[in-house]
Amino acid sequence: MNDGIPCLWMRGGTSKGAYFLASDLPDGRAAIDDLLLRIMGSPDPRQIDGIGGADPLTSKVAILSPSGRADADVDYLFLQVFVDQALVSDAQGCGNILAGVGPAAIERGLVAAQADETPVRIHMVNTGEVAVARVATPGGRVSYDGAARIDGVPGSHAAIPLMFSGLAGSMTGGAMLPTGRAVDRIERVACTLIDMGMPIVVMDAADFGLSGQETREALDADAALKARIEAIRLIAGPMMGLGDVRLKSVPKMTLVSPALSGGTISTRSFIPHRCHATIGVFAAVSVAAACVLPEGPAARLAQRAAGGLFRIEHPTGAAEVMLDRDATGDVVAAGTLRTARKLMEGLVFPGPARA
Repeated sequence: MNDGIPCLWMRGGTSKGAYFLASDLPDGRAAIDDLLLRIMGSPDPRQIDGIGGADPLTSKVAILSPSGRADADVDYLFLQVFVDQALVSDAQGCGNILAGVGPAAIERGLVAAQADETPVRIHMVNTGEVAVARVATPGGRVSYDGAARIDGVPGSHAAIPLMFSGLAGSMTGGAMLPTGRAVDRIERVACTLIDMGMPIVVMDAADFGLSGQETREALDADAALKARIEAIRLIAGPMMGLGDVRLKSVPKMTLVSPALSGGTISTRSFIPHRCHATIGVFAAVSVAAACVLPEGPAARLAQRAAGGLFRIEHPTGAAEVMLDRDATGDVVAAGTLRTARKLMEGLVFPGPARA
């Protein structure tokens, strides 16, 4: 490890992270976790002695390996490296970092590039589902240049469409609604406990005396609000089959309000203790699914979606989600469009072991 570890540093969607081949890392999660903390510079609020960006959105890791599944090309394990705690969590997936997995798999030789576009079937190890990413590969090489734009990222880049199936109950036992109800009352707040790729708790911002349009900074500075949301989260976790979630990054907590910019609904998402600058891909899918329930905070506030397209507004724009529903109205598949870009390729050098 003193000679450095091969690493791709990439933006995936609205996050940034380090992409590694499993074969370049030590065996065993304890050794991997220790190494990643040293690489990112955690625990430290600035991550000054590592490559982390002092924010949960820029302290993420993807570990890639050839897949043993017949329906997948590559296995993708997502790890969230906490900024100010010596903690590495695999308790959730990440749809933003997922956007970089297809390009990274091709760049690192796990998948052979095709002439114009290369489909990459990705087994998401955290949750067990398979996503298909379509990567632009003109001339048999990954291209990051294109006209696609996503809110929260400046400029335009090559589009990376992502399609998902089998998302219901990804971490909560296989049911979209873990409790079997669209509404549960927790601490006198009407909540929708839902898992369509990401376990989240959906709540009306108005129930907290908020408009739902507050800035990320204002919400992060409201200690009383965050304490109340965390109290609900600690109750919701066991109800969703997630057990004691005090040290877990799920469920995410999502405040919803009427859309203001022509979207379906507006959100402020806590991940779980800091307000997200945007919204995670799978959290956006879960919010969209909550919008089509017959009851619940999201269903009550949502504007009608045209053609199955849901625009989930967030502090810096909106995320677009496509839902496929069967004849009974159940959500059977979801899709979204992301972009990614390779920022750096080389060797990363972990810091010294901490006592």
